[in-house]
Parts: sequence; structure tokens; C-alpha cells
Amino acid sequence: MAKTLRVVFTFPARHLISVIPTVILLALLCGRFCDTSFLKVFIFPVAMLTIYPAMIGLQPRELLRFTDVPLTLFSLLLNFLVLPTLAVQIGTAFLGSQPELYTGLLLISVVPGGNMAVAFTMLFKGNVKASLKISTGNLILGSLLAPLYLYYLAGTHIEINVIRIAVSIGFVVLIPLCLGVITHSVILKRIGEKRFKGEIKPLLPAVSVWGLIYLVFTSVSMKAPMIFSYPELLIQALASLLLWYCSILVICTVVARLFLQRREAISLLLNVELRNLPICIGIAVTAFPPQTAMMVSLAFLFQQQLAIWFLKTDGRYSLLEKRSS
Repeated sequence: MAKTLRVVFTFPARHLISVIPTVILLALLCGRFCDTSFLKVFIFPVAMLTIYPAMIGLQPRELLRFTDVPLTLFSLLLNFLVLPTLAVQIGTAFLGSQPELYTGLLLISVVPGGNMAVAFTMLFKGNVKASLKISTGNLILGSLLAPLYLYYLAGTHIEINVIRIAVSIGFVVLIPLCLGVITHSVILKRIGEKRFKGEIKPLLPAVSVWGLIYLVFTSVSMKAPMIFSYPELLIQALASLLLWYCSILVICTVVARLFLQRREAISLLLNVELRNLPICIGIAVTAFPPQTAMMVSLAFLFQQQLAIWFLKTDGRYSLLEKRSS
């Protein structure tokens, strides 16, 4: 019985690529015929619950190890300069008349990836230690810089309340981060590292994904009537996101072929292409209109699928192989 419950509980996390599109489709259908606005009341606590499990086991001390300097510098450059600039260009060209969607794309661009990048780095044989350090640094730095980026880049398109965004980030990111570090310390004292990794850590992503499902369903279903009334909005959003992610793959490929070895190139690509969408949607649903959260939700349709497709293609054709001089 316990094994069956474990399989059911972890099913969404193990099949995220198919689960998220299914949730979006169900949200559109439910929102078309039902009023789901009553779900808003649980958004804030669920957003915190979604992030908290991912913070258990995070290692901030990795930031103090000055290794893999070129890879780290390229990651910082792409995540905090190139990608926000790219989002502004794409958003201005395709989403200028939809400031809420434009803000959603900007939000995605300023909150880099987290644990998912580390997991994929391990799967595709990249530099795991470097990825762990980069993802931790990106998470903390992105959380601190996001209010300023959004104010200066989106402030002319939509009213930006910096204090509200900062408070949302504090509750959705920084408090779960502190609680996660404390929880990890307590768990290690009681049951040890071995039991934590074997019994508890495999279940943590499943907890986050169930919260994520709620946030995606709520944000999309609440805007379903608008989507059905103006389907061109959905097309604009999907086209912008597809161009955004494909551009990231091209940029990372160019940098990798010029400057990095393959293991470091894989780590760079995953820490740039895999944005921290759970945190983005947590911020979006607590600090912005529902259209912004909907834009973030739609990013789930592209992010992991494109990363997996690209790295499998790289395995065949060595796209990330450094160009010989």
C-alpha cells in the first residue's frame, strides 16, 4: 500500500513533461465553463510550499569555492545581462501591446534556474559541482536583483510596485530558502545524510510539483475566458516563448564552441536555458496580474522539452564541442 501511494504521489514529478501540458489544457477547459477565482485565496501559501522543498539540501557554502571561474563568469553574463536584453527585444517586438505578457517574459529572464539544472546536468554528464555552485548563486542573486530589473525594464509598460515585488520574493524565495537550510540541518542531525538522500530527498520534488500544478491550474483557468475571447494572445505568447528559448540555445551553443569544453558547456546551457519557473510563477501570482502568471505557465510547454531535445541532438552531432583552433 505504501509503495502504491509513493508511486501515485511521485507520478507528476516523474512525468512533468506530459503533466504540465495536461494541466494547462484542463485549466483552459475548466476556466471556460467555471469560475475558479475562489482558488486565489490559497495562492500565497501554496507558492511558499512549492519552493520550500526545493530549498532543503541547498548548499550556500558552495558559493565560497572559487572554482570554474570562466564558466561562472559566462553564466553571470548570460543570465543577468544578455537574457534580460533579449527579453526586452522579443517583448517589444511581439508583446508591446500586451504589457502583462511582456512582464511575464521579463520575469522569466531575470530568475535563473535552480535544482532542475543540477538534475539535468547530472543526467547529461555535465560538470555537476560547477552547476550546483552556479545554480545556488543564480538563485540568490536573481532573487535580489529581480525587483530592480522589473522596475527598470517593465516600469514603462506596467505599474511596478517594487516593495510589493520585494515582499513577494521575500516570502516566496528567501523565507523558504532559510527554512530549507534549517530543515536540512535538523534532518541531518536526526537521521543522517544517508537516510536523508535515500528516504526523504527523492520525495521533495514531488511536493513541489503538486504545488506547481495548483499554481499553473489557477493562473491559467482564471484567464481562460480572455484566452478564448482573444486567441491571438495565446499565439503571441507561445511564439514569443518559442523564439526566446531557441535564441538561448543558439547563444549558448556559440559561447560553448568558442570558449568551453563539453562538460562545462552542458552545465552552462542548462543553467541558462532552464529558468526557475516555480519561483517565477510564485512571484507572478502574488505580485502581478493573472496574465503574467499565465505567460510563465506557458513556458513549461517549451523549457524542459527543448533542453532534452537539444542535448540528445548534441549527443549525436556534438553541437557543443569546442571548435578546434
